[in-house]
Amino acid sequence: MTQAQFRALADAADDLGDGALHLTSRGNVQLRGVTRPGLAARLAAAGLLPAPSHERVRNILASPLSDLAQRLAPALDKALCAAPELAGLPGRFLFALDGGQGDVAGEGADVCWRDGALLLDGADTGLRVTAEHAVEALISVARAFLQIRGTAWRVSELPGTDALLHGVPGERVEPETFAAKPGLPIGPIGDGAVGVAPPLGRLTSAQARAIAKAGNAVVTPWRSILVLGKPAGDTGLITDPREPSLGVSACIGHPGCAKSRADVRADAARIGRTPRAHFAGCERRCGKPAGEHVDVLAAEDGYLVDGTWVPADELATVLAEKGQQ
Repeated sequence: MTQAQFRALADAADDLGDGALHLTSRGNVQLRGVTRPGLAARLAAAGLLPAPSHERVRNILASPLSDLAQRLAPALDKALCAAPELAGLPGRFLFALDGGQGDVAGEGADVCWRDGALLLDGADTGLRVTAEHAVEALISVARAFLQIRGTAWRVSELPGTDALLHGVPGERVEPETFAAKPGLPIGPIGDGAVGVAPPLGRLTSAQARAIAKAGNAVVTPWRSILVLGKPAGDTGLITDPREPSLGVSACIGHPGCAKSRADVRADAARIGRTPRAHFAGCERRCGKPAGEHVDVLAAEDGYLVDGTWVPADELATVLAEKGQQ
């Protein structure tokens, strides 16, 4: 996003929402607690709502440190929004453009272009597609999915995927196994950029304005932000890769969600060093990250930690023990 767009979101959060921007595991920014009209008009004025009919399906991840992926992402977005029928994609359908880093390729996208390799549901199809045809290939798969999906929401729910590849331009090779790689580094990156993370993915409007003042920014699916500049002063943003809370995520919890059994964000913030863990207030487990993590689910008078009930006052101890295993 541009500096002006980040400022516009910060202003909208203050004027219309709960005063914060909430980062998601799909690389999105949420404004919550919106009770007054005018948000759509503000987003459109900032260039953040190019196609209202397709807003629900503009789900694209791109490697933040790949110039190629960052160039392809707007082209894919434009092609997606230009196809009226693709507005019918399920809202959970996810595209990814990975420049070869292996970062977003491991984030559970339905279809991913990984530096030439075409992946479906994270698995290599053996089809090799040039960067020139990457957007065309992803759009072709999305169209095919619409035709055969039935009631399926994700590629993983299909009985087979061969039909998705019909007509995709490319060369067939033996499929490979690609290892998932870490996401955006936290701290200084290259000459002048920095990776930052707001605690538990909640970015205050003041922090958003500090980022906007520093430079353009890329929001990642790891609830972090690549800032093309260095925010000045003590912003409260995490810039130390050794910070224990970097591995902890949480749904919005109580009181922001009526389904939540607990204020999971407050409980998560009180926990010290833990393994990678996700706190959820109900069985929906909103915001659950991809990859291995400890499942911390709110329950009566405590939490289910990977399925085992733990009283609330013992949660920190149990998680610390898991971190040592």
